[in-house]
Amino acid sequence: MIAGIETGGTKVICAVSREEEPERIVSSVRITTTAPAETIDAVNRFLDDVSTEEPIRALGIASFGPVNVEPSRARYGWITGTTKVGWQNTSLLDRIPLARAVPTTVVSDVSGAALGEYRWGAGRGLQSVAYATFGTGVGVGIILNGSLVAGNGYPEVGHVLVRRHPRDDFSGICPFHGDCLEGLTSGPAIMARWGVNASLLTGRARATGYEIIAYYIAQVTAQVTFALGVERFIVGGGVLGAPGLLDEVRQQLSGVTGGPLAGHGMTADPFDFLVPPALGGDAGVLGALAIAEGLVLHQPLTEVAP
Repeated sequence: MIAGIETGGTKVICAVSREEEPERIVSSVRITTTAPAETIDAVNRFLDDVSTEEPIRALGIASFGPVNVEPSRARYGWITGTTKVGWQNTSLLDRIPLARAVPTTVVSDVSGAALGEYRWGAGRGLQSVAYATFGTGVGVGIILNGSLVAGNGYPEVGHVLVRRHPRDDFSGICPFHGDCLEGLTSGPAIMARWGVNASLLTGRARATGYEIIAYYIAQVTAQVTFALGVERFIVGGGVLGAPGLLDEVRQQLSGVTGGPLAGHGMTADPFDFLVPPALGGDAGVLGALAIAEGLVLHQPLTEVAP
């Protein structure tokens, strides 16, 4: 068997599957993210229980962060300067015995979700896709020509600066940049601005709020596509769960780009280019299982199987 772990700020999902069918989860567990010791102990109990029936040969981890994902660097597999209380400078690998016993790879949570969607979800059959999540934070995972784009500190698209909407005077909440993408469109930013989450906006506040949020999301969609030529842009997270918001982003996209641009995926049907995740909440843990599969097959992340 192979194992995958997706760690998040509110929950951790652990799953195992068989090597010949990595996308078919055999057993899984959802664990509430509390203190590191309590949370990781629960992860280890799950791994110990499933491995008594059949050995686990490889482990993939998709973790919230910032997380050190470069094996050649010191403190590989450490969650570093996170805002999650109590998790700063936590070594995942040192606390998971299985990670020292079998081949293991760590990526960011959004990179894991991008891998899952690329292999078995909304990006299946394509060569270059982007996956963006808008929730407690904002992150983007990128598969480019079949390779995962990942390293310490990149891609960190959540902190790009965006052109301000003419009717937006909100200063933003990012402690580093104020009005970067995350500072303007994350769940906490929306709550700080309007006092409710995006799904609860009504009336004029909803019309104005959707237009502003969508304007910023459309900008980052265009920027990533202009720079990298992705064939599909997948957007998820709690913010995009607001009914109708994704449709507003699609409408804003043509205005942001200024019209058709030959050769870009954005010129296609917006309902085909800008799409929700197909795997729902399983995208991250399935991406972790895809990593574990690659370890068994001795396949580096720079050669992700289509």
